[in-house]
Amino acid sequence: VSPRPGDSYGVLPRPCRALVLLNPQSGAGRALEDFQAVVQPMLAEADIATTVFVTERPHHAHEKVRDEDLSQWDTLVVMAGDGLLFEVVNGLMERPDWEDTMKKPLCILPGGSGNALAASINHYAGNDHVAKKKLLTNCAFILCKGLHTQMDLVSLSTASGKRLFSFLGFGWGFISDVDIDSEKYRRLGNARFTLGTLQCLAKLRVYQGRLSYLPAAPEQGTPPAPRDPQAPVTNGQAGRILPPAGTEAAGALPADSLLAPLCQPVPAHWTVVPEEEFISVYAIYQSHLGTNLLMAPAAQLHDGCIHLFYLRAGISRVALLKIFLAMARGTHLDLNCPYLHYVPVRAFRLEPRAAAGIMTVDGEALACEPVQG
Repeated sequence: VSPRPGDSYGVLPRPCRALVLLNPQSGAGRALEDFQAVVQPMLAEADIATTVFVTERPHHAHEKVRDEDLSQWDTLVVMAGDGLLFEVVNGLMERPDWEDTMKKPLCILPGGSGNALAASINHYAGNDHVAKKKLLTNCAFILCKGLHTQMDLVSLSTASGKRLFSFLGFGWGFISDVDIDSEKYRRLGNARFTLGTLQCLAKLRVYQGRLSYLPAAPEQGTPPAPRDPQAPVTNGQAGRILPPAGTEAAGALPADSLLAPLCQPVPAHWTVVPEEEFISVYAIYQSHLGTNLLMAPAAQLHDGCIHLFYLRAGISRVALLKIFLAMARGTHLDLNCPYLHYVPVRAFRLEPRAAAGIMTVDGEALACEPVQG
């Protein structure tokens, strides 16, 4: 990644030992052969020794990184889609020593059909927009150079008490439907999303719920938000009150200091969206939603910001299609579509009126229920 002011960088040691977690089923099912043909020779030349762990079932990688002694590796490399990195991040966060383990550099090599984080990192590195083998080569080259920096994670809590850590985005409605409905076409690679979009457009649905957020910058005419209200916060376990940030016991997960418990109203200085009928809500923290979808051109790896997009009901199918076509170049906001809203936020809450539709986190399906991050 090309250094930016204010960011600090580390460098992987040489020789370097990497644990490669690889899902042979991801994307079009070519991850293992692509790794052996494209990546392995590059890593050998860069003095990076690899231990390849091939996953055999869902949650296999989650259990591996949660339970394994990871001290023998200098970096963890995920060669798969975004779903496997989601497993790895949440497995690491379940370790008693998560604070130290999360400092171990993570690397993504695109082996899935979406590859949003890989496309985002390629973008942050100042590379041209590329896909497939070229994107894989670019990401492998970033690993060979060994420069690493910080990345934000978003903490999500659900009404049923789940606590999840997410690196890419949370969605509800149209975009999540496309993601999950198109799973059956995963052998098509990235084209699955185009097909899925057209199918979901044909049966366009409206979702009812309440969306609230804490703006990243004070909105015109509102008093500045208090930096860190010491409201009681639950840790996703029913009603367990956490001490203020900085006083947690060793090994305790970080406190969601900006959030009130889901059973209480949002804090008074939050914004509640007046509309309650949506086509889609998507909170993204990286630039790309997929290899060909530059959704949040302003996003950076480490900007402390959640880029919140929502599409109000009433938009025509043609206007919706235009937005998705423009998103390939990141020019969808230039269309000035009155139904598409974008606001950078520090926290958000979504309360669906009914358990309708699929929610997704980092491309993985979640039950539809109130959630905040």
